[in-house]
Amino acid sequence: MILRLLGEVGLLVDGREVGLGPARQRCVLAALAVDANLAVSVDRLTQRVWGERPPSRSRATLSVYLSRLRQVLAVTRSARISRRSGGYVLEIEPAAVDLERFRDLCRRARAGITDDRHAAGLLTEAVGLWHGEALTGLAGDWVTAERDRLAQELAEAEHDRTDVLLRLGHGPDLLADLARRATANPVDERVARQYLIALSRAGRTADALTHYERISGHLAEELGADPGAALRQAHTEVLRTSTEPPHGPCSLPYRIPDFVGRELELDQLRQVLHGGATVLVHGMAGIGKTAVAVRACHDSAPRFPDGQLYIDLHGYTPGHRPLSPAAALSDLLTQLDIPPTRHPDGLDARAALWRARTAGRKVLVLLDNAASAHQLRPLLPGTSSAAVVATSRRRLTALEGAHTLALDLLPDADAMTLFTAVSGREGAAAAALCGGLPLALRIAAAR
Repeated sequence: MILRLLGEVGLLVDGREVGLGPARQRCVLAALAVDANLAVSVDRLTQRVWGERPPSRSRATLSVYLSRLRQVLAVTRSARISRRSGGYVLEIEPAAVDLERFRDLCRRARAGITDDRHAAGLLTEAVGLWHGEALTGLAGDWVTAERDRLAQELAEAEHDRTDVLLRLGHGPDLLADLARRATANPVDERVARQYLIALSRAGRTADALTHYERISGHLAEELGADPGAALRQAHTEVLRTSTEPPHGPCSLPYRIPDFVGRELELDQLRQVLHGGATVLVHGMAGIGKTAVAVRACHDSAPRFPDGQLYIDLHGYTPGHRPLSPAAALSDLLTQLDIPPTRHPDGLDARAALWRARTAGRKVLVLLDNAASAHQLRPLLPGTSSAAVVATSRRRLTALEGAHTLALDLLPDADAMTLFTAVSGREGAAAAALCGGLPLALRIAAAR
């Protein structure tokens, strides 16, 4: 016999489901089962089933439910409901209740008398007893509170199991589960620490560091706190064990963590950049040109260890005049540690110095918000070892030899995903009103 609480409440006898009656009657059994072999007072039992304001005939109805449950349990010969002073008790073998079995497995795994491999097996068996939310099919204030409490017990078991598996050398095989738990618990530092370690072991150092930035932001915004010592230590370890090559100067903007979609465009852009070329990403205002370019540049950064440079050319920035090519070159030369006092006065001389300093070097340059080909042309390095990504609202056909990548509106599914990621809630109607424009989706979701 198995009495199930960790999922839909039910009773299995010899592998067959036994009917337990209507929801309130099943709630009576669940209210006794969570305290199996302990007396539950009539008042507490009534409150668990009907809440703080039970109906006038609740006690009489409770007696009916108990009588019917006694008849159901009589066929099992392994459990019975007895009357004790002031209450009732469900007498049952603890191993016959999945909740008691779950707790026993967790206790044995945490007792410290088993090795990690055995503990991992016990915790895996414990987690495997769950078949959805606890007490599924029941409702009420007590049920909700008990369901939340039991969900926390499951989370602790999952945390313990992951810690044991990480000690055993696991990592990449845990990513799917950890990604789900990290999304569900954005400020849980224990989950974040585990996710960092697993990402690092999968060779995804950049994603691990991005996730650390994300949870640091959540902690600061929601709790006004910094990451704790364990999470900081994991972050330090990721940095220490990184196998990525050392980088020169990097001024790339922040890589937003909740980026959605554009996989085809990103693949095309990364492929072109790996060959060392100039790419123009173009599209209407708010379409997400900068976000795509920044993400592709971060992904491609290991291939350009001599530096990843960024400059905003203010081609369409309200209140700003477009940056002149001479001023832009001065900014780029400064990023290469050439002080302004050593910058030539003329445009041609600055362009020549720029080309000389980038010659033969693996440098990636992001030129954002360009107004024209005339503004861009003097900024292009004169070597095939360097790569350039430029963004503009216009296609700039006069930019000779450049690959072009046009961005369109986000598909409906990606638009909905982005809205949910930013707002933390679903909003299909609001997302639809934004017409697939990423900037509009972010503004609407943030509000």
